[in-house]
Amino acid sequence: MAEVTFFNALREAIDEEMERDPAVYVLGEDVGHYGGSYKVTKDLYKKYGDLRLLDTPIAENSFTGLAIGSAMTGLRPIVEGMNMGFLLLAFNQISNNAGMLRYTSGGNFKIPIVIRGPGGVGRNLGAEHSQRLETYFQAVPGIKMVACSTPYNAKGLLKSAIRNDNPILFFEHVLLYNLKEDIPDEEYLLPLDKAEIVREGSDVTILTYSRMRYHVLKAVETLVDKGYDPEVIDLISLKPLDLETIVTSLRKTHRIVIVEEGMRCASIGSEIIASINDNYFDELDAPIVRLAALDVPTPYNGGLENLTIPQPEDVIAAVEKLLA
Repeated sequence: MAEVTFFNALREAIDEEMERDPAVYVLGEDVGHYGGSYKVTKDLYKKYGDLRLLDTPIAENSFTGLAIGSAMTGLRPIVEGMNMGFLLLAFNQISNNAGMLRYTSGGNFKIPIVIRGPGGVGRNLGAEHSQRLETYFQAVPGIKMVACSTPYNAKGLLKSAIRNDNPILFFEHVLLYNLKEDIPDEEYLLPLDKAEIVREGSDVTILTYSRMRYHVLKAVETLVDKGYDPEVIDLISLKPLDLETIVTSLRKTHRIVIVEEGMRCASIGSEIIASINDNYFDELDAPIVRLAALDVPTPYNGGLENLTIPQPEDVIAAVEKLLA
């Protein structure tokens, strides 16, 4: 075991997979000599050369399309979005091409592409750099969406994503890159379609993902001190949802609180609520509570920024009200 930062865990995953498979390569803005916006690809160009760490122009639609075309021919591209919000410029390529080409080609083409990079509400990054694209892409068929949250799962999930034959949107939170954790020295892979039970409990199920995992865990410390016993689940797989793990927990607690950083409208939480109400409504002893971001552009001001997304005290208040 060795203590590794979040960004170095991702770097290790990319390095190991590039060494293992010469078809794997990285492309994006400043991924080569600069090492990526958050140093996830630092110095890899020295080992693999400029053609496998391919610096691109500022043209997300073009280089994403290039990556998809190369995936069709047998390569395994990793696209880094300097900021995930910029990939809205490649929405057509991701949805109409990456998501649908395996189907529209009658299965003649596989699209083994990973599209990854920083997103979420940072600190004073402003509206255009605080996007949460998971809510945009959840309606696109043919893609998988994964949100990592720890150095351990970041490495194991990214390695699995690179080896997968389907297009995967891999979400990393901009405020987690310096997080540290001990991870195994030996190789490991993690499933892309499974949630993680972070804490077992019996009173209420709290569903969350990405950075909100830590807001929830901070709230749980107070809740436990007050005598509550919450179960915490990190969704990890946003598309498809791991409903089996969610429902198993629901059958134990019969109450659910969803905490997400995405906008409330048409969110991951919305889909969870719809799925449970459609199929497992009788398991609920109370309405599902959802804490989500306000439906406004994220302010630059730090105080206002915090007011737009759920905070630990909001989680505490929601659980106490639900269990009153």
